[in-house]
Amino acid sequence: MGQSRAAEHEHFDVVVVGGGHNGLVAATYLAKAGRSVVVLERQDQVGGAAVSAEAFPGTGARLSRYSYLVSLIPAQVIDDLGLNIELVRRRYSSYTPLPGGESGLLVDNDDRKATRKSFKRVGAGQDAAGFAEFYGRTSMLAEKVWPTVTAPLMRRSEMRSLIGDDDIWTDFIEQPLGHVVERAVESDLARGVILTDGLISTFARAHDEDLQQNKCFLYHVIGGGTGDWDVPVGGMGAVTGALEAAASAAGVVIRTGADVTAVAPNGVVHYTQQRDDDGGASSSVNGEFVLANVTPAVLGRLMGGPGASGFAPSSHPDAEGAQVKVNLLLSRLPQLLDPEVTAEQAFGGTFHINELYSQLDTAYSESAAGRIPSPLPIEIYCHSLADPSILSTELRDSGAHTLTVFSLQTPHRLVSGADHDKLRASLQEAVLESLNRVLAEPIEDCILHDPSGALCIETKTTLDLEEALGLTGGNIFHGPLSWPFAEDDEPLDTPAQRWGVATDHPRILLCGAGSRRGGGVSGLGGHSAAMALLEM
Repeated sequence: MGQSRAAEHEHFDVVVVGGGHNGLVAATYLAKAGRSVVVLERQDQVGGAAVSAEAFPGTGARLSRYSYLVSLIPAQVIDDLGLNIELVRRRYSSYTPLPGGESGLLVDNDDRKATRKSFKRVGAGQDAAGFAEFYGRTSMLAEKVWPTVTAPLMRRSEMRSLIGDDDIWTDFIEQPLGHVVERAVESDLARGVILTDGLISTFARAHDEDLQQNKCFLYHVIGGGTGDWDVPVGGMGAVTGALEAAASAAGVVIRTGADVTAVAPNGVVHYTQQRDDDGGASSSVNGEFVLANVTPAVLGRLMGGPGASGFAPSSHPDAEGAQVKVNLLLSRLPQLLDPEVTAEQAFGGTFHINELYSQLDTAYSESAAGRIPSPLPIEIYCHSLADPSILSTELRDSGAHTLTVFSLQTPHRLVSGADHDKLRASLQEAVLESLNRVLAEPIEDCILHDPSGALCIETKTTLDLEEALGLTGGNIFHGPLSWPFAEDDEPLDTPAQRWGVATDHPRILLCGAGSRRGGGVSGLGGHSAAMALLEM
């Protein structure tokens, strides 16, 4: 009787649960290698967090809805899959105004002299050399680590030997990030600029002993071997579109509106196929292997167990994200308090606001106590300056721009169990209030209205990400980050272990951000899962 039931299941070599970018990468690699592959995606479109949408209907602006910049997609993956993706390099790295003042630090990638002058303007001239030397060291780290991410995991001792510099290894891998930051630069502002890359969706302090801030920082500085964060032309939807086209061309079967309800260790996947006529029909498929492009906590629920990697549900602090994202559509860029920096320069890179080293630590304490930090540390990115193609011709001609704001030190615990609508409104207000501190005019004066008269502003909390995308605790990394190498005593006996995608079940592999080296829009989780499976 068991054989009869199994025969009823539609069969594929590989079933991919979740059609985010990692799932599409894995599916395409495997289909190109001759495997039959089906992707089951709960949403009505693939892409997960890497999608674009007309967030403000009727305006003609397609924004990257959740993720927004690209640094970690290897050229090898782009070339292997023949992806038609265009990335634009930004001239300016960052602009950071001094709180309460009318000057700020502008880091110009193309003009070191101008950057040194800017350090002097903010009273941190002594830090210009240390800042440059610090990032020279991270460049050395990136050159060594980056080529390893598309290969099986190295062990800790092997990675240390590869880097070949004990001081760099100790400063960035062995001890809390705060130590090297405080030695490198003296000013509160310069220290804050550096630390922010260790706190994106990571609720941490500079000197935390668990080194989550170090791991987050490492991934932010190794991308492409340079650490540059580039703008995807056409928005994140263009990245997903290229992946979807490549998957379809390779013969991948993509089923949207397919809500997976259970995954069995024997490869049987049950799902509900949403239909307009009756609300949905129960279906199932069988795979020789199942690739899970969901959080390990979600996989544990689907399998009826504690989770393949032991990640806790969203109520546990380890699983929580730590950001609020706000999208805005503006009639024009706002005027700055700083008379010597143009809005195009300030918004041309990452605009850091209220992110002094001391402010980041105070914000952590306030959030840990259950309060929204005031002022709220935020970062801003303006896609339309680098790539106006996301705007209609009418919007471009009018001078309109998009802004994406990303907060720091705002953990999931602030919204979990609270009145979500009220908390979302409070967080949005805190974001706008923080931004207005460095502007010569209220940002509200620049926000466009949609055809219905509503302000073009959209706020997404960690709870929104959990409910819409299934990201446990709203964590964009699917859980705590891990080093891009294995420990010396870690078992690496199977292909799945060597590629960092193993679960407790040999036919079930991780292929998302919860795998080793899988965080961010990188495709690395999908690449690793595909490579592991092809070795079996």
